Amino acid sequence: MPTRSRLALLQKATTLVVVAAALAWLLVLWSRSPVWALAGALAILFIHAWVLALEFLLLPLASEGDPAPRAGPGQLFGAWLREVAFATRVFGWRQPFAWRKEPDHLQGEPGAVGIVFVHGFLCNRGFWTPWLREARARGHAFVAVNLEPVFCSIDDYCDTIGEAVARVQAATGRPPLLVCHSMGGLAARAWMRRERSGHRAAHVVTIGSPHHGTWLARFSRMPNGRQMRVGCDWLAALPGGEPEAAHLFTCWYTNCDNIVFPPTTATLPGADNRLLLGAAHVDLAFRPALVQEVFALARRL
Repeated sequence: MPTRSRLALLQKATTLVVVAAALAWLLVLWSRSPVWALAGALAILFIHAWVLALEFLLLPLASEGDPAPRAGPGQLFGAWLREVAFATRVFGWRQPFAWRKEPDHLQGEPGAVGIVFVHGFLCNRGFWTPWLREARARGHAFVAVNLEPVFCSIDDYCDTIGEAVARVQAATGRPPLLVCHSMGGLAARAWMRRERSGHRAAHVVTIGSPHHGTWLARFSRMPNGRQMRVGCDWLAALPGGEPEAAHLFTCWYTNCDNIVFPPTTATLPGADNRLLLGAAHVDLAFRPALVQEVFALARRL
C-alpha cells in the first residue's frame, strides 16, 4: 500500500483552510448577528455545494438529444443533495485523513477472484473505503491504487495499475476484477492497450467513466483533463470499444451524472451498459444496488 499521497496532503490543507475560514466568520460576526454568522459559516463549509449546483445546471443543457432518460428538476435536486453529502464525506474526510484506514488485503478466500480498485480524477484510494471493507468481509483479496502524480497523462498510470494487477494475480493465481470510477476506467483501458490484450483482467467494471469524454473537460488545462475531452484523439485510440474487448466491460452510468455528461458518454459499444437513474457522479459509486451487483459479478468470475 502507498505510504504517501500528495493529493491527501492537498485536500487536507484545503479542508483545514475552509474549516478555519468558517470558524473565523462565525467568531467575528456572532456578536453582531448570530443568524448571519451561522449562515455564513455554513455557506463557507459547504462551498462545494455551490460548485456542484452549477454542474447540475449545466448537465441538462449539455445533454440535449442524449438517448438516456432526461432527468427532471426533482430528480436533479435529489441527486445534488446526495452529492453534497457524499462529496463532504469523501473529499473532506476519507481521502485527506483516512485514505490508509483500510489497507490492501492479499489473503482472500480460496477460489475468490481478487479485485483491483482504481479511483478517478482528484481522488485517491480513500475513495473506496466502504468497498474495501465489503471486499474484505466477502473474502476477496484486493489492492486499491493511488494514481499519482495527480496531473499528468493518463498513460502514466499504467505502471501503477500493472503492479497492482500483478500483486493480486500472484496472491490468487488468477486475473483480477478491475473496479474503476470515473477517470479510473480510462486508466484501466490505457493499461489494457499497453498490454495489447485483456487476458490479465478477468473483467472491468467502470462507474461513471467518460469513455467518450465529458462536456466539462473542455475547461481543463491539465494533461489528464484534456484527454477526457469529447472527440479527442487520445480517447479515439483506446481499445475498449473494439468487439474483441467489449465483453470484458460492464459500464454503469446515470442520467444525473454531474461530471460525466452527456450521460451515454459513459457507455461502450458492445459492453454490458447499466443505467441507474437519479444518481450523481460520486453518489453512483456507493448505490447499494450497484455495489451488490458488482460483488455478485465477482462471485460468478
